[in-house]
Amino acid sequence: MSHVFKDLYQSVTDQIITALEAGTPPWVCPWARGQGSALPANLGTKRAYRGINVLLLNMQQQAHGYPLNRWLTFQQALALGGCVRKGEHGTGIVFFKILEREASMPRAANDESGRKTIPLIRSFTVFNAAQIDGLPEGLTALPAPIEGWTPIGAADEVLARSGALIRHGGDRAFYRPADDIIQMPPPAAFQQAGSYYATALHELTHWSGAPGRCNRELRSRQHIEAYAFEELVAEMGAAFLSSHCGLPGELQHASYIAHWLQALRNDKRLIFTAASLAQKAADYLLPEPEIAAEAA
Repeated sequence: MSHVFKDLYQSVTDQIITALEAGTPPWVCPWARGQGSALPANLGTKRAYRGINVLLLNMQQQAHGYPLNRWLTFQQALALGGCVRKGEHGTGIVFFKILEREASMPRAANDESGRKTIPLIRSFTVFNAAQIDGLPEGLTALPAPIEGWTPIGAADEVLARSGALIRHGGDRAFYRPADDIIQMPPPAAFQQAGSYYATALHELTHWSGAPGRCNRELRSRQHIEAYAFEELVAEMGAAFLSSHCGLPGELQHASYIAHWLQALRNDKRLIFTAASLAQKAADYLLPEPEIAAEAA
């Protein structure tokens, strides 16, 4: 792999570390928006960005206060009749994918399972709609404010469609693999309905990792314990689901931030792998191919 690609891994990881150190996990969108509007998406194709790009674009939207989480490449802006304003700086995003091959085939890296993994990565530059002049007004209209409980209905649909067995009672939330059950406190125990659904979607992401679903093996990885890594995947997976449902994101396990920071400082590919697994969980729970796009 080229030196440029290695630097790209490090550059992205450094951005995630900075956001975590500031107490703003980039996979969390802290405000409620219309269903699907919190997800960063391509303004022209309407396709949602995925995996690591959700983190990168969320960070830029929050840092600059862009009203829309919608993006275009320079050429896509021109095709729509717009033009990137002089002096504006684009945001780097990536196409990232992990290929797995059998041991007998050529490889670029080893994982602990004995299978050979080959990471593929390419970079792109996109600009937020707020950085572009001349775009059709209909494309840049702000979504209507959320009224009532519509986005919670969307979350109910995700939970019901999964088929997961969810039981209510007690004062703890967890997924128990032994009997494949999600245990939740009663909804009335939560101060806000959004907090109930954020917690439920977090546990649903854990549930998605079971054999026969995403088959996400719970095992230790270099520089991070197995459960801390799984919590990182579940945090991002729940945030992706919450954004889809129009719900504000919530950090469920702030106590793991120190573990994540240490691991990220030691492994610049870790966040790519975790984001990829979180995206697979969201794909499994949201079978809607029209929202899927790796890059621009």
